[in-house]
Amino acid sequence: MRVVVTGGAGLVGGAVIRVLRDRGDTVVALVRDPRRASFLADLGVELVASDLFDVAALTENLRGADAAIHAAGRYRVGIPQSERGAMWDANVGTATRVFDAAEAAGTPQIVYVSTVNVFGDTRGKVVEETYRRDLAEGFLSWYDETKYGAHELAEQRIASGAPIVIVMPSQVYGPGDHSGFGDQLRRAHAGTLRYRAVDDVRIGLVHADDLAGGIMGALDRGVAGQAYILSGPNTTFAEAIAIAARVGGHASPRLRIPHGVLRALAPFGRLVGQPNLAEILSASAGVTYLASPRKAEQELGFTARPIEIGLRDTFDAA
Repeated sequence: MRVVVTGGAGLVGGAVIRVLRDRGDTVVALVRDPRRASFLADLGVELVASDLFDVAALTENLRGADAAIHAAGRYRVGIPQSERGAMWDANVGTATRVFDAAEAAGTPQIVYVSTVNVFGDTRGKVVEETYRRDLAEGFLSWYDETKYGAHELAEQRIASGAPIVIVMPSQVYGPGDHSGFGDQLRRAHAGTLRYRAVDDVRIGLVHADDLAGGIMGALDRGVAGQAYILSGPNTTFAEAIAIAARVGGHASPRLRIPHGVLRALAPFGRLVGQPNLAEILSASAGVTYLASPRKAEQELGFTARPIEIGLRDTFDAA
């Protein structure tokens, strides 16, 4: 196949491209700066400079492709209000333009990488693809709102006949994870994490390579118009930190900062490098993001490794 991938320089996109190349597919990666994605060129990937802003250029990039995998986007919780426009464009605007270009180019298959975050706080319930959140409760973060908007856009395009398959990962980790979550896992593994905070958030953890395998399943066997949850084993942030520390031969930090203290500190978040600490709390304190991968396991052959094995693999590869 000839597959066009957006977000190829990121954690998820890079893992997807490695699998595509391993199985012999031709890959075109649309990246902002090809000079910073030379590792993809080393894999035999065709790099195309693109900020994903020009629909006409995107249409030409997609022309003749057998499939497109849209993995580009921006993930960060706790951004200042001044960055909201950029995140909206990165998650909703970019999806709009890629879908427009795919329609114009006649791309026969599109895999869109969404997130289980679109379900919001599942309140301890492990939900499936048919679950719908109560919008009257509002959104947990700006990231949450933008990814919900992009997911809704994908569903609207599906209703209009677009050949889109949606995949919904849980929290992703793996070698090269530069997120705040990945940073805390690294510091726990190294024994340099001094305290724990908002560690009661419950999430599924999926290794980037397992996620890439699920995306391949969606590419090969996914049904257009369907969504598939690609979630790893469920855990709490505290448990994930403890596992990372144990794998590194260290104890998990004993100091835990209570939610009340964090809320009191929220107005002064900028002083500790967290300009929107209140949003971080609303998106994590006591929140659960739990979803079942049963459908993807049955229909796509998706599997996710145990967390301890995944973290050992992550740090061994670092």
